[in-house]
Amino acid sequence: MLSLNAENLSSLPDGLATPNYDRGALRTGIVHFGVGGFHRAHQAMYLDRLMSDGKALDWAICGVGVMPADQRMRDVLTAQDGLYTLVVKAPDGTLEARVIGSIREYLYAPDDPDAVVEKMASPDTRIVSLTVTEGGYNFNAVTGEFMADNPDVQHDLQPGNRPKTTFGLITAALQRRRERDVPPFTIMSCDNIQGNGDAARRSFVAFARLRDPALATWMAEEVRFPNSMVDRITPVTTDDDRAAVEETFGISDGWPVVCEPFTQWALEDSFGLGRPPYEDAGVQVVPDVEPYELMKLRLLNASHQGLCYFAWLAGYRLVHDAAQDPLFADFLLTYMRREATPTLAEVPGVDLAQYQLQLIERFSNAQVRDTVARLCAESSDRIPKWLLPVIRHNLDTGGEILRATAVVASWARYAEGVDEQGEPIDVVDQLRDTLVPIARRQRSEPLAFVENRELFGDLVDNERFVTAYRKVLDSLHRNGARATLEELAKA
Repeated sequence: MLSLNAENLSSLPDGLATPNYDRGALRTGIVHFGVGGFHRAHQAMYLDRLMSDGKALDWAICGVGVMPADQRMRDVLTAQDGLYTLVVKAPDGTLEARVIGSIREYLYAPDDPDAVVEKMASPDTRIVSLTVTEGGYNFNAVTGEFMADNPDVQHDLQPGNRPKTTFGLITAALQRRRERDVPPFTIMSCDNIQGNGDAARRSFVAFARLRDPALATWMAEEVRFPNSMVDRITPVTTDDDRAAVEETFGISDGWPVVCEPFTQWALEDSFGLGRPPYEDAGVQVVPDVEPYELMKLRLLNASHQGLCYFAWLAGYRLVHDAAQDPLFADFLLTYMRREATPTLAEVPGVDLAQYQLQLIERFSNAQVRDTVARLCAESSDRIPKWLLPVIRHNLDTGGEILRATAVVASWARYAEGVDEQGEPIDVVDQLRDTLVPIARRQRSEPLAFVENRELFGDLVDNERFVTAYRKVLDSLHRNGARATLEELAKA
């Protein structure tokens, strides 16, 4: 069995697509924080497409890990010279695999923070991109304010400390560039946040203002933060996926990536030091990303939340099984048509009715084997950003809120940490220690969960929301998830 690395690249099986460009001639132009499955199925894939056409050869990626869990990615990518296998799983079972070569190097920040800072301070680095999850921007979900009391942020603000956070590392690099009279790189967020570039601007400038007001002013005036919308369902890689790569393609890959065929990237054309010709690889480079991002956040992302808690409570563990259930599919389509779509403006080049049907097809792809547990994780980062804006918009305009509110109630029921068979639920959320005890009070205090104003703001003060919420939560407790969905289907 051949191990995947640069030395063995030319010896890999003929049926496996590999980089046709000279990786030794690549130059790094992008430093990326958060090299996970999604980045490797999406942004790194688009660059590999360009490089295969002889383009963007000076835009290779230097990956950066910050979290303790990133040590494994460091070890795998270092051993494999940055190479990995991307496996696209079609609904009919067809597998299309390609070895991606656009990641040229990888740095683990805790090993040597200064090396990461200096890499970004180099004039060769023209873009610093981010997939650090919704919570990685460290702002309050309700107020939008940067949370300066975060212990790691406080550590990075102390003079002389080695930076731990993306804020500390990136701001230090920008400070060096300013001192050296080197123009700043562009900061390109690729996370699922409405106005992700604007959110990144607020967070990074807020951190810099706490550290050096003059630097913050310079950043606000000089650094570009393009908005973007990114989309590709990319489940967590399993041991079965690794085994399938070995059996099907004859190579040993420590961390392949599996994904669906669909991919989309809408990107605002706002870069200070140039960019790769992304449009040549299928990226929609547009003047205004907002219509695309709201479409994706409120239809795809919010529908994932609409599916996952009901699905888990009903006994489903794989997304496609739940999505293929007509009761679940009808609930999602009705939410999209009657509650989410009325909050959206026209999306250039997109038929929203067809997009909704396509989402159900994508969720139903049995080959991807996306897990319900993945969608249920970190709900406190997701629901406030993806779903609550739909509720608030429709409360303001007199629109329907029943199904979106039902999703909130299903999260509250799930957060009790016990399913309908009395089995424990492993609630994965940074606020778990706060949310689970509150959720367990709600059988006697029905509004306990949504009285958390840090997450829900003043929604608990709205009579229409409270009435709908209490009705659904009561049904979930008395009748269970499936019967509740059946009731909602009649509404």
